[in-house]
Amino acid sequence: MKLIEPTTEYSRQIRAYRKEFLDSGDSMDGTSSLRRFENPEDWIEYINAHKNPAEVPNGRVPAAQFLYVRNEDHKIVGMIDLRYCLNEYLEKYGGHIGYSVAPSERRKGYATQMLHMALSKFKEMNMDKVLVTCIKGNEGSMKTILKNGGIYESTVYEPDEGAEIERYWIQLSL
Repeated sequence: MKLIEPTTEYSRQIRAYRKEFLDSGDSMDGTSSLRRFENPEDWIEYINAHKNPAEVPNGRVPAAQFLYVRNEDHKIVGMIDLRYCLNEYLEKYGGHIGYSVAPSERRKGYATQMLHMALSKFKEMNMDKVLVTCIKGNEGSMKTILKNGGIYESTVYEPDEGAEIERYWIQLSL
């Protein structure tokens, strides 16, 4: 398994990943608005604008999008979005990391592995801790966060989604 930045080389797989979520009706957390982009090339251009702090769209933060790809068949089994700082909304509801695993690939430990790999990227940036959130009742996501050292802080209500959001901190340095 590997984390890689999206490139046009993966356009077919990105399109398939998006379609699987649309067909299942699941939310595409951690995909940097992939739901809005039929054309993977347009989406890649959009996420690339988030890498450079000088180009980040208004109201957004510098971030990096990664595909979680299985080595054997090059299938995208997950996506993870790393936000290197927090704005007011992310500080309260979204956190530093958003992620998802394809519906057909769930319950195989991929989310736990993917989050673990992503935490290394924050450590390389000398960050002390990161905030990871999940919707209350999402047992899979909660367990993923806990397996990676998440410490529950609080639950807040997110009015736009009408959802209770659980907030967890993961300490990166001792």
